[in-house]
Amino acid sequence: MWPDLPYAAWRDTLQTLHLWTQIVGKVRTALTPWLNHSWHVPFYVTARGIGTSPIPIGTEIIEIDFDFIGHRLAVRTSRGDEDGFPLAPQSVADFHRRFFELLNRLGVSVTIDDTPSEMTGVPRYSLDRQHASYDAEAVHRFWRVLVQADRVFKLFRTGFLGKASPVHFFWGSFDLAATRFSGRTAPRHPGGVPGLSDAVACEAYSHEECSAGFWPGNDSFPRAAFYSYAYPEPAGYRSRAVSAGASFDTTLGEFILPYDTLRAAADPDALLLDFLNTTYIAAAETGGWDRAALECPIGVPGRVRPV
Repeated sequence: MWPDLPYAAWRDTLQTLHLWTQIVGKVRTALTPWLNHSWHVPFYVTARGIGTSPIPIGTEIIEIDFDFIGHRLAVRTSRGDEDGFPLAPQSVADFHRRFFELLNRLGVSVTIDDTPSEMTGVPRYSLDRQHASYDAEAVHRFWRVLVQADRVFKLFRTGFLGKASPVHFFWGSFDLAATRFSGRTAPRHPGGVPGLSDAVACEAYSHEECSAGFWPGNDSFPRAAFYSYAYPEPAGYRSRAVSAGASFDTTLGEFILPYDTLRAAADPDALLLDFLNTTYIAAAETGGWDRAALECPIGVPGRVRPV
């Protein structure tokens, strides 16, 4: 249920796929009205991969899906149009060209920033012939991890009455995330995130939050992991006891539960729920959140929440 996902084995494919998703994600961003905390930007886990959900194109809508079963980019509109092309080894530049040719065939006119987000030293999408790998089996395994993480994150979300994000996939940082908010505003974020404008960072972190997610890793942190952090970080937060196997990474500024630790657990679902809950409690208690007003029991299918 929780497949092996060694970073080194699919590094090149991961980097290529990350950039492909950014191209599609920037089209979603360019066409969609701004929603608080950039919630109009992410993708969502689907029964076949990850997808944009409906995007407005005038008085119609378009949906764009990465199908990780059939390994195809699939595009549909409310006019009845369907188009796409195979996901197979191809450069980022070729993916960029084919995708915009497809949009043109569908009569969708849009311009995006050609510079990769939250990255440094990477060519513009239209010029990038360096990243061109696609290991279909590895991508399928990655998606299967997202399916399981999405399921558990959504269960965890049912135990909170306050403002909370959807469970969504951010293509900039390439992670599945879910965020809870205290209801209070936060100090202005200092910005300085590579490849991300300060205006976007400041808007995203405008309110106190505890955010958790799953990330497949990168060259600086070459392993998949679940993470959880608080913004702003309260005094005493990083020293709190959390789930067995998890610890605070001072370089990342986050609690980390290695994915391999979860896979080795007797009950991975229970460990992940405990990690989400204990790291949230660490943020809520050290940050002085009104837990009595914000929390409720985990939801049960078909049973109305008692009030």
